[in-house]
Amino acid sequence: MSKYSLTHLTDGTLLRDLTALVARERANTAELLAHLAEVDARRLYVPAGYSSMHAYCEEELGFSEDAANKRIRAARRAREVPLLFAAIADGRLHLSGVILLASYLTLDNADELIRVAEKKSKAAIEALLAGRRPRSEELPMVETISAQAPSESVETVETAGAGSTPIARATRNQPAPGPVAAIPRRSRVEPIARDRYVLRACLGQATLDKLNRARSLLSHKIPNGDLSAVLDRVLDLAIESLEKRKFAATREPRKTRATRSARHVPAEVKRAIWERDRGQCTFVSDSGHRCTSRTLLEFDHVTPVARGGRASIDNLRLRCRTHNRHEAELAFGKEFMRRKRQEAIAKAEAQRQHAKQQAQEVIPYLRKLGYRADQTREAAARCEAIPDAGLEERVKIALGYLAPGAVTLRPATAQPVGGT
Repeated sequence: MSKYSLTHLTDGTLLRDLTALVARERANTAELLAHLAEVDARRLYVPAGYSSMHAYCEEELGFSEDAANKRIRAARRAREVPLLFAAIADGRLHLSGVILLASYLTLDNADELIRVAEKKSKAAIEALLAGRRPRSEELPMVETISAQAPSESVETVETAGAGSTPIARATRNQPAPGPVAAIPRRSRVEPIARDRYVLRACLGQATLDKLNRARSLLSHKIPNGDLSAVLDRVLDLAIESLEKRKFAATREPRKTRATRSARHVPAEVKRAIWERDRGQCTFVSDSGHRCTSRTLLEFDHVTPVARGGRASIDNLRLRCRTHNRHEAELAFGKEFMRRKRQEAIAKAEAQRQHAKQQAQEVIPYLRKLGYRADQTREAAARCEAIPDAGLEERVKIALGYLAPGAVTLRPATAQPVGGT
C-alpha cells in the first residue's frame, strides 16, 4: 500500500496527523529560511557555480521563480529581524504576511507589529498596514475584461503620466465594466502551443513611439505591419549591433591595430573567446556544475593584468560579473576588493556630482531666454553626460533640446524660436 493512500485511517487520526504535519511544515519553513539566509549572506552559491541566490534556488533547489523570490526576501528580512523566524515556526505569521510586513519592520517595532499582525489573513494585514501608513489615492492601471453586452459602449480615457495604459470606464448611464485584473509588474512570456508564445508587457509612450517608427521603416519588407514580424526583424538588427559591440562580431574581420594597454582586448581575441566559451560563464564548481549565466558577461584574465597577465586567447575567459568578482577576491583577497569597490563608488559619485554641478551652470542663461524652471532643469540634465565640455557648448546642447533646429532670438521676448 502506498504511503500516500490514507483511506485506512480513522477520522480522528487523519485530523491529528494533519495538524502535526502543518506544525512540522511551519517549523521546517522557519529552519529553511534560516539556512537560505545564511547561504545568501556567505554567498555560498558563488563557488557552487551560480551567479545569484535566485539562480541557486531555482536551478539547484528546484524552487519555482515565485517560490524562490518569496523565500529569499523573507529569509533576508528574517535574518535582520530574527523574531520573524519564531513567528513563522509557531504559525503566527505566514510567508505572505512576512513579505507584506518586510518594508515596515524594524528592530524597534518588530515585536509590536508582529503581535498585531499574527493569525491574520493577507487581506487583513494589508488593511492593517494601510491604516498605519495611508497612501494617497492613485488612478490604478488595469486591464478591463468586459462582461457587458456588445451594444454597451465603453469610453477609453488615458491615465496621467507617460507610459500609462488606457483605462476603460463605462460612459454615463452605462453599466460598469466587468472584472478587472491588475497589470502584472513584470513582463511575461507565456507558451500557448509548440514553439508559439504570447508576450505581455506594459510599454511607455516613448517605447510605443519607437515601435511604431520601426514598423514604418520596415513597411517595405513587412507591409502588413505584423508586430511579431517587426519585433523579429528589430531583434535581429539589435543582436547584430550588440554582438559587434560586445565581442567584435563581424563578417569581415580586419587586422587589429597594436595597442599599448595591457587591459585592451583585441577584437579578434574577443571573437575567439566568445565562440570558444559559447557566450556563457565558464566558472565550474568543485562538483562540476558550470554556471549557466549568459548575462552581465565579462572578459576575465586567468592571470591578472596586475601580475603580468596578457590579453591573449589562452589567458582570457568569459565570466559573469558575480564569478569575475569571485575570482578577483580569490586572487587579491576580499578586504582588498571591498576597498577597491568602495573607492570606485566614491569616485563615480564624485564624478556624478561634478557633472550635475557643471550642468546646472546653463540654467541662468536659459532662464534669461524666458524658459520656465522645469524646462531649464530638463535641458540641464541633458548636459550631465558632457561635464568636461565648455559652457558655450553645454548651452548650445541645452538649447538644442529646448528648441530643435536653428535657434533665433525674438527681439521682443528674447525667446528662441522653437522654445516652449
